[in-house]
Amino acid sequence: MIECRDLTKKYGDLYALDRLTLSLEKGDCFGFIGPNGAGKTTTMRILATLLNPSSGEASVCGYSIYNGSKDIRRAIGYMPDFFGVYDDMKVIEYLEFFAAAYRIKGPERRKKCDQVLDLVDLGYKRDTLVTSLSRGMTQRLGLARVLLHDPQVLLLDEPASGLDPRARIEMRELIKELRGMQKTIMVSSHILPELADICNKIGIIERGKLLYNGDVDTAIRQVRGKHVYMVSVGRERNEEAAKRLETYHEIEKVDLDTTNGFVKITLAEGQIDGSFIAERLISEQFKLKSFKEEEINLEDVFLGITKGITN
Repeated sequence: MIECRDLTKKYGDLYALDRLTLSLEKGDCFGFIGPNGAGKTTTMRILATLLNPSSGEASVCGYSIYNGSKDIRRAIGYMPDFFGVYDDMKVIEYLEFFAAAYRIKGPERRKKCDQVLDLVDLGYKRDTLVTSLSRGMTQRLGLARVLLHDPQVLLLDEPASGLDPRARIEMRELIKELRGMQKTIMVSSHILPELADICNKIGIIERGKLLYNGDVDTAIRQVRGKHVYMVSVGRERNEEAAKRLETYHEIEKVDLDTTNGFVKITLAEGQIDGSFIAERLISEQFKLKSFKEEEINLEDVFLGITKGITN
């Protein structure tokens, strides 16, 4: 659905995009991650045919960005980070105006507007002036607008930017629903845990270079290194358990965390499965209170792969 090959955008000597290559299939939800100025918006604007690259090739739904811009614009829905709205219109009037621009006519126009309002849960605001909507409602209205012509591909640039926690949850659930409709979605965001929850693929970009492109689990394995487990045993026997664990050859390091009441265990190189820890402690008459592997989230992945450098 989306193909980029050596996509490059230069402003003088500055590379906004540096030979970016990626591929998205139908139904993919691609989380585009990077600091401000990394090249996320530039990529989306090029794919939306609003900006010409300096070199390289890109196509959307089989249409080239160079000679298929009209076809691409019919196939995509592009929602920028900030977009203008007509304040003197009612919500339904705003959508009908854009539906007319998409050449949706007659009874079908009103039907389509009502459908997208229901999808983004704004049906109860259909006769409200756009100017009275909250930031979260305005974002949902913007998403409703780009869904009017039933696009196959959605380019969502920071759709949760500036939203309160409830509005972010609502936006996340809406994107999940769109993914369930087999839309191909590229979404950029700085709210990394939410991307991990909705995306099957992620791309990490810094200074115009795509540093990682793949699934979340592979990225976590790439950053994780050695496996770490947290253990707590009953009757205040953590110190005793720590000394016993130090004798196991499968374990490289044991740290006693007296503040949180845990024993932190780092497995030796090549060791992946730490289930033997629980089995042996129980066999040696320790009562387990808790046993879990230390989690690595998308923020850890982002910090592990990037260097914190911006253009």
